[in-house]
Amino acid sequence: MTPTQTHTSSSPPAISLRDVHKTFPPKKGSGTGHVAAVDGISFDVRPGEVLAFLGPNGAGKSTTIDMICGFTSPTSGDITVLGQRPTQSMHSGRISVVQQSGGLLPDLTVVQTMRLAAAAQGLGASAIEEPMQRANVTELSGRKVSKCSGGEQQRVRFALALLPDPDLIILDEPTTGMDVTTRREFWEAISADAAAGRTIIFATHYLQEAEAYAERVMIMARGHIVADGSMQQLRAMAGNRSVTISGLGPDEIQRACDGLRVHIDPAAKPATISVAPEDSDELARRLLHSPGAHDLHITGESLEDVFLQLTSGQEQ
Repeated sequence: MTPTQTHTSSSPPAISLRDVHKTFPPKKGSGTGHVAAVDGISFDVRPGEVLAFLGPNGAGKSTTIDMICGFTSPTSGDITVLGQRPTQSMHSGRISVVQQSGGLLPDLTVVQTMRLAAAAQGLGASAIEEPMQRANVTELSGRKVSKCSGGEQQRVRFALALLPDPDLIILDEPTTGMDVTTRREFWEAISADAAAGRTIIFATHYLQEAEAYAERVMIMARGHIVADGSMQQLRAMAGNRSVTISGLGPDEIQRACDGLRVHIDPAAKPATISVAPEDSDELARRLLHSPGAHDLHITGESLEDVFLQLTSGQEQ
């Protein structure tokens, strides 16, 4: 798999970037040249795909999202969203964005907020019913926004994003600051809508969110795409598998590992061996043929391991 993977589909891509660059002028007095926030990236997102953007601070993911939304223009390169320029898709209501915060009036109730937004978009009062149900905020209708928890407010923002029935929803760090339970409730609402086939892109610092909710993960570092694919593909790119086995002594494990690319952790219990992916099947066969061996487990590296390897050298 190449670092940037282009998905093929019979329908045109929902999003297409070609050789996109974005540079910013240097800070006054810094003595440095222009800063390349995004440095020549290209990728497609197919309709109905759920894509997670990961990357350390300064990787370029937020700048990329801003360009897809039409909030800023690339220095060079081409971007099309739903067959149009990003600003056209945004102004026509085909893109909705869920931000981390803001956009809500604290003294309004949830239903008043929804009705006000619907009226501003020329929609009737009945248009709010389905978005509120999808975002699981109907039971909050009479509650003031200021009395809603952080997670509830994010679900209200999601309901607002659904009002124009967009083809694409973009979520920029939507669960920052939420506790575990609140994050889970928010993602249950998002997942139900994603299952209906809407294209969703989200940027997150929570690696578990990408692993749990995205079918495709894109990792950026230093303005480049350093990985793009499914979780299985990303783990394969990053390195070894972990093998644990019980019932064998150090000498028996060493014999099973002869000639293979492995690292044995002498202190681990049960015995733990890090092995190159292409050698894992052979190692498993040898271990299972050793008398007394039992409870063999093979796992891929965690998303955190993958992330750290692929973004090493950039400040987290």
